[in-house]
Amino acid sequence: MEQNLIKKTVLLCETQPVTAEGVRALLARCEDLEFIGRTETLAGVTEIARQQSPNVVLVDKSLGIQSVLEWLANAKVTLPLHSGVIVWGVSITEAESLRFLQNGARGILRKTSDSETVIACLRSVANGSSWMADSIFRHSGRQERYARSELTPREQQVMELVEQGLKNKEIARELGIRPGTVKIHLKHIFEKTGVRGRYGLALSVMRQRGASALVKN
Repeated sequence: MEQNLIKKTVLLCETQPVTAEGVRALLARCEDLEFIGRTETLAGVTEIARQQSPNVVLVDKSLGIQSVLEWLANAKVTLPLHSGVIVWGVSITEAESLRFLQNGARGILRKTSDSETVIACLRSVANGSSWMADSIFRHSGRQERYARSELTPREQQVMELVEQGLKNKEIARELGIRPGTVKIHLKHIFEKTGVRGRYGLALSVMRQRGASALVKN
């Protein structure tokens, strides 16, 4: 049975050689994941991915937020369709996470995560799902509160528009209401969900969804 196991492949874009060796050693212990190479540049990722068609591409955030965002936007057409991108870094904020996800990343991971979390994330994305560790959220227990709270149809609309990145005035114009009314809806949404801030709210919406949900295995 083990001989028939088809391994999922991982390509690493990492600026630190020691960190890269750590990832290589970690994957060497996994029967279902295979380390196929490392590059220090985003251009290198595109070139290698075309040749080896990896299931997962792990990208170092320290290459520059704007550079990674621009690369992600282009990756939708330059990378193989089945290649899922994970952005990882020592520190990743909710705002950064949201921008990466909105530009096509399927996973967000901190380099301070333990080995089990790293492997779980890689497996999840390799199998076509998405992932974001709870540590990305500033407040714990949000999802439990959200699950028990019911939003009104209008609050659902506001929340979905927040996820899309719209500001209060833009939401008001879209829904035909006043900006002050949007603020009131957001206040109620924050109270019901336990989320504090627009970025956290947008991430929570994405996590609750099916196709684009950020799930944990």
